Amino acid sequence: MALSDQLSRLAARTKEAEDRASAANAKAKSDLQQDVKGAGEAAQAQAQALAAAVDDRTNKVSSWWADVQRSWSDHLAATRKNIDERRATHDLKSAQRDADQAESDAAFAVDYAYGAVEEAEYAVLDATLARLDADELASGNGKEKS
Repeated sequence: MALSDQLSRLAARTKEAEDRASAANAKAKSDLQQDVKGAGEAAQAQAQALAAAVDDRTNKVSSWWADVQRSWSDHLAATRKNIDERRATHDLKSAQRDADQAESDAAFAVDYAYGAVEEAEYAVLDATLARLDADELASGNGKEKS
């Protein structure tokens, strides 16, 4: 898939997330619980796909991105555990505190994702420039660097 197509896929997925989040307040609790479960499963599947991509030697992912992926997988596991523990709360004050924390965490996750999109744009543009440089060198239009 072309890098620009991957960015288009990201934009479409972001719009889908925005629409689902906007509709969440109007949903019945049981429907929202199903959405939460589905979103968690989708996030886990994506994390597993990233792990597989890192492990696939044909992808040539840099070791830095491999470390980021492992860190992300660890983060997801800890987050899931924390969410599961929070759901077990039956005390009103604790439930309110947990809801406040969940909202703060969600806001930070969105900011983090925004930063990831910024980084993805940078990486796509840099990759395009690197390919242009390599193509120029291959055609003899560029000067070889020492």
